[in-house]
Amino acid sequence: MSDLLKKAISLGVGLTIVSKEKVEKVVDELVKRGELAPSESKALVDRLVERGDEERGAFKFAVQEQVQRVLKELKVPVQEDIARLESRIAKLEGRVAELEGKSPQEFTQETIVPETRSE
Repeated sequence: MSDLLKKAISLGVGLTIVSKEKVEKVVDELVKRGELAPSESKALVDRLVERGDEERGAFKFAVQEQVQRVLKELKVPVQEDIARLESRIAKLEGRVAELEGKSPQEFTQETIVPETRSE
């Protein structure tokens, strides 16, 4: 097996972005050059593809984890925070409408499209 391929296997270099077709092409070239026995080619392709899938999964997880950490540091609200605030706003609007003697729907429409007042 070529030294370059051995290094790629041991280090996982580039396996996250290499397609199965490219792996098969490289392995076929190794077979043609006599650096790999034909009987070993399928097993090698399977190992490399599996390793690539593992690397992609690990990379995706690491990126997601980092994005979540950055969003948390920046105090960007998550969907749950927004939903909780929307619920609280709806309750407060209902309470204000009740205190003003209006239906919650009338109050909500007023807050969305306020009356034009001339002064």
